[in-house]
Amino acid sequence: MELATFLIQCLNALQYGLLLFLVASGLTLIFGIMGVINLAHGSFYMIGAYMAYALAPIVANTFGGGFISTLMVGLVLSVLLGYVLEWTFFSFLYEREHLQQVLMTYGLILIFEELRSMLLGDDVHGAPMPSWLSGSFALGEIMTYPIYRLFVSGVCLALALGMYLVFSRTRLGMMIRAGASNREMVQSLGVDIKFLYRVVFAAGVALAALAGMVAAPVSSVYPGMGNQVLIICFVVVVIGGIGSIRGAMLASLMIGLVDTFGNVFFPQAAGVLVYVMMALVLLWKPEGLFKAG
Repeated sequence: MELATFLIQCLNALQYGLLLFLVASGLTLIFGIMGVINLAHGSFYMIGAYMAYALAPIVANTFGGGFISTLMVGLVLSVLLGYVLEWTFFSFLYEREHLQQVLMTYGLILIFEELRSMLLGDDVHGAPMPSWLSGSFALGEIMTYPIYRLFVSGVCLALALGMYLVFSRTRLGMMIRAGASNREMVQSLGVDIKFLYRVVFAAGVALAALAGMVAAPVSSVYPGMGNQVLIICFVVVVIGGIGSIRGAMLASLMIGLVDTFGNVFFPQAAGVLVYVMMALVLLWKPEGLFKAG
């Protein structure tokens, strides 16, 4: 493998891993901190992608804004969606059995898919890419690499740093970690745990939707795209450790490397390599790479 080709594959693995982390971090927050098995999390990724497709012309015609404005509007809408969903549905699931959580969140998948079909149809769409990010830079004498993919990696890294600072350096992060460890004790100390969980859930939805929005210009927008990402996100959570942001980051990067280079060297077996890696990690550390935190 030539050096330029190797660098391109490394950049692809990094971009895929970081994008996967953005989706999976929201899932590990909801699953690890709130104890809810949320099968509908992949639908939030799909909603974000469809917002990138549908909101772009509306934002441009109404506000005269471009790509960044579309991202900001979509982010606000996804936070509101998460807040309302937690208030109307998920707040009733914390004390319920996992089977009831699975059934209700699976029902949400069906609802979101039907709404998507009614509003936007079942065709494959392409989300617009901003002109100022549509170029590429030379990587070797012949090969080039898209600038937009570097932009996606940069956005994911910035959000990962922001999550680390919030969880490790702020009072909100301290309350979230404490609420994950002992909900009753935190509530007895005067913390509004219901509002805290609502904020966590809204943040998890926003992260998944933002991942869908930034991924849409390079992956296209199509029915069922949320179901595909949901499976691999659960793999990230299992490998990294339930509730661990550090674990989600490391597991996502590991999956990015295995999947990208697996498709290069072992294309026929690439689909199972990630699951083989998960099995090996669980044999070594059944609780995942890291504990919650």
